[in-house]
Amino acid sequence: MGAIGNLIPLCILFLFVGGAGWIGYQIYLYTNELADRGKNKLERKNVVFTKDGARVGVKEMSAEKYADKTQRAFVKTWNAAQDGTGSNKS
Repeated sequence: MGAIGNLIPLCILFLFVGGAGWIGYQIYLYTNELADRGKNKLERKNVVFTKDGARVGVKEMSAEKYADKTQRAFVKTWNAAQDGTGSNKS
C-alpha cells in the first residue's frame, strides 16, 4: 500500500493539471474564434487592420452616379436661387 499510496496524490495532481490545461485551451480557442468573427465583421464594413494600424476603405461610386448626384444638387441650388425660395425671403 506504500507505493500505491504515494502515487494517488501524483495521479490527482496530473488530473488537475490536465483539466486546467484543457480548460485553458478551450478558452484560447474561443477567444481566437471571437477575434476572427470580429475581424470578419469589420472587413465587411470596409475596415481592415494592418501592421501599421486600421485602414478604412471607401465604397466606390461609379462616375455616372457621382455625376448624377452632383448635377441634381446643382439643379436644386440653381432652382432655389432663381425662384427666390432660399433662406433670404423678405
